[in-house]
Amino acid sequence: MKENTDQDLVDAATNVRENAYAPYSNFKVGAAVEADNGDIYVGCNVESASYGLTVCAERVAIWKGISRGEKHFKRIAVVVDTQDLTPPCGVCRQIIWEFCGDVPVILSNLQGKTETVSAGELLPRAFDSKFLSNAHQSGQGTNRG
Repeated sequence: MKENTDQDLVDAATNVRENAYAPYSNFKVGAAVEADNGDIYVGCNVESASYGLTVCAERVAIWKGISRGEKHFKRIAVVVDTQDLTPPCGVCRQIIWEFCGDVPVILSNLQGKTETVSAGELLPRAFDSKFLSNAHQSGQGTNRG
């Protein structure tokens, strides 16, 4: 198993950020997620002229890991070129929670400022599969025709 540091993830996210396709917002984001075995998967945001089809860096990184067979992740880094550290959007917070759990989320900018928060801090009272199983057990969400 590889031993990565937080800085290794920040560096990977910083490097992939340069590949972001952000011609509309000019808001480039890089993300790097670390699997339990130490492999790092990176992603950058990809915008679309139809804004709703834009995909965030965090989701690209997580989905890349999943597409390679990973099931468990232990932390994620997000790098943006802003003065204030920028947390993941709400959709990405949900995806991080669902696929990574309550992992450390390393926020960083290009000036070297970093802060680590937990996914649970970013998304308190998160929705996940336990609510779906509870609804199924109580008869909610089933087709009673």
